[in-house]
Amino acid sequence: MRQRVRFATSADGVQIAYTTTGKGPPLLRVANWFTHLEFDRKSAIWRHWFDALSENRSLVRYDPRGTGLSDRNVDNFSLSRWIDDLDAVVDDAGLAKFTLFGLCQGGAVAAAYAALHPNRVSRLVLYDAYAFGAYTDGVSERLAREACALAQMIEVGWGKENAVFREVFARLLMPHADQDELRWIGELQRLSASARNAHLLWDAFQNFDIRDVAANISVPTLVFHGRGDAMVPFEAGRHLASLIPNARFVPLETDNHILSRDEKAWQTFRREFNEFLAPESGPTGTGNAAFDSLTARERDVLQGVARGLNNRELADLLNISEKTVRNHLTAVFSKLGVSSRAKAMVLARDAGFGRD
Repeated sequence: MRQRVRFATSADGVQIAYTTTGKGPPLLRVANWFTHLEFDRKSAIWRHWFDALSENRSLVRYDPRGTGLSDRNVDNFSLSRWIDDLDAVVDDAGLAKFTLFGLCQGGAVAAAYAALHPNRVSRLVLYDAYAFGAYTDGVSERLAREACALAQMIEVGWGKENAVFREVFARLLMPHADQDELRWIGELQRLSASARNAHLLWDAFQNFDIRDVAANISVPTLVFHGRGDAMVPFEAGRHLASLIPNARFVPLETDNHILSRDEKAWQTFRREFNEFLAPESGPTGTGNAAFDSLTARERDVLQGVARGLNNRELADLLNISEKTVRNHLTAVFSKLGVSSRAKAMVLARDAGFGRD
């Protein structure tokens, strides 16, 4: 599936690389630890995830600060900065209302964002996530020591050809991974981030703590967690779900932190995920799925296009930048399946846009 990489500027000036694939209602996958927009789309461990998440949806995903195609020369990896980065992607991509999907560390970021912006998030999905890290108050000494030990391993072994470290790390993520999956995990680790950044990120993740804001989440929430997950204990996911009002918790019968396409838990995840998002529809019902998939802001832009306004006029009318207008138009063209402004105008007028 073709993808086009763009860059959003976070509050502290860090450039965050993101991309959008698929057509339909927007689904924003919050970045987790090590990713690479170009490489992980091809990998044996993530390819089936992105195919599934893009099915009948517009999937927006991005590389975290310090990794992948985002800026690498970064020192601040705090939770507040990660929320800033997510907000920058939302703004640059022109998203008005969307589903938020957070995996592992990204789950804490997604949950905190949903608590802060309930009017933007339509639904929240969390997978193998947690409410607080191993360096926060109330954590057992054993868990804290385990996190410190892994931090030391990351510092000395990350990205190297050392088979021992690669094996330990890969087996934490996928205990039953085959050789091809193990190879992809090792390569993704090497390409995604430097040992320095990987270490800084790990320490930052252990300081994430959303226990004080989880109760403020008001959007429909679905929480998944693998019973045998060695990276994030099952109890952490169960506890997170208990903190979020009316959240639904779905245990997955797996030992994998990253689900393989061949295991039954993957089919369970896909079924529950799709059923949870099934009620989504556009802001108004036109009887046309393509138009109903448009966000409120995309419909505003399409109204202007149908009236013959250019990008500058649209930017002035909607009080947004011309770049944001272009981003909205790209999304609109993709959802409507057209390649030009003229074709979008014809379809829009036929559907009743631009009459007022």
